[in-house]
Amino acid sequence: MPTINSNYLNLKAGYLFPEIGRRVSAFAETNPDAPIIKLGIGDVTEPLPEACRVAMQKAIQDQGKAESFHGYGPEQGYGWLRSAIAEHDYKARGCDISADEIFVSDGSKCDTGNILDIFGPGNTIAVTDPVYPVYVDTNVMVGNAGPAGDNDEYSGLVYLRATAENNFTPQIPEQRVDLIYLCYPNNPTGAVASKAYLKQWVDYANSHGSVILFDAAYEAFITEDDIPHSIYEIEGAKTCAIEFRSFSKNAGFTGTRCGLTVVPKGLVGKDSSGNDVALHGLWNRRQSTRFNGASYIIQRGAEAVYSEAGQEQVKGLVSFYLENAKLILEGLASQGLECSGGVNAPYVWIKTPDKMSSWDFFDKLLSEAHVVGTPGSGFGQSGEGYFRLSAFNSRASVNEAIDRIAAKVSV
Repeated sequence: MPTINSNYLNLKAGYLFPEIGRRVSAFAETNPDAPIIKLGIGDVTEPLPEACRVAMQKAIQDQGKAESFHGYGPEQGYGWLRSAIAEHDYKARGCDISADEIFVSDGSKCDTGNILDIFGPGNTIAVTDPVYPVYVDTNVMVGNAGPAGDNDEYSGLVYLRATAENNFTPQIPEQRVDLIYLCYPNNPTGAVASKAYLKQWVDYANSHGSVILFDAAYEAFITEDDIPHSIYEIEGAKTCAIEFRSFSKNAGFTGTRCGLTVVPKGLVGKDSSGNDVALHGLWNRRQSTRFNGASYIIQRGAEAVYSEAGQEQVKGLVSFYLENAKLILEGLASQGLECSGGVNAPYVWIKTPDKMSSWDFFDKLLSEAHVVGTPGSGFGQSGEGYFRLSAFNSRASVNEAIDRIAAKVSV
């Protein structure tokens, strides 16, 4: 009988979002007439941009003719898509990122977990708290975290507290860490990082030989001109940072699946003998071995994001969700709730009233208002006493949810 990866036994009871789904399903089963509005997960609701749909339809037609048929594509992604990404997402913002430093994938969530394949055991891992649970759980799965303690935190991780007192931007650690997970605009708090703040991290990483794993999945929602969209807008980042991006939130590819990872060629790690090894080559080898690339059809759809029509349509989608976020933020603040986020991100971070626990507030909104959100404690210890609402839903549903919450909750 085969042995198992016992690190999985160190995982806490359940991944946050399936647990939410379980509770919602149980409520719906006993209350079949309850009109539930879901503002819990970051899943988009509006149709794919027309430019992307047209491009994918054409790509499907390509697959029906021998002369334009595509089988296995390059594992790193088609050159025409990587070139478009390099030009529009990086060079246009003054970032010296070339097409051959970009790896197209089936989503940034996958990549933030899979990236651990190229790093060895014994690294010190730092995560912000609150944190996107995938960063923590994937480190548990590969054995970097150890068992969870009585407070549900893992002894092998360094937690960087993001609280209202520090505007949800944690302090640089005093001790040395090897891998640092940063997500800005932040999921779940909606906070953003200034250039000065990110420069502190880049300087820290370069001076300590650390690598920043920078999740920029929500960069399209940045509205303030002085907020960087990429870690590579910061001088020195190419020697210390890997960046993850997604087409899910800006262009609605949550069900279509396409993302990318940038691994600069000058970025290195150490082998067991202390020699420098280029991480770009390791990631390329990993992807070539364990990944066959995103499909031709999907990559043609992603390429259309960078067309003139695609850019306008994506801008319209982002503006739609940002308006939803503004409505949530202003609507709940008018009820006396303490809220943040919602300006440069599609999430509103709410302090629960009357010192309610995050899960108690979840249950209250579900049972009384029939509105689903995400309990902050699911994102870590510093998320306790907070609650996240997502702007990803129809305008009618968002307005209805605000009215329902206002009728049941006020301070």
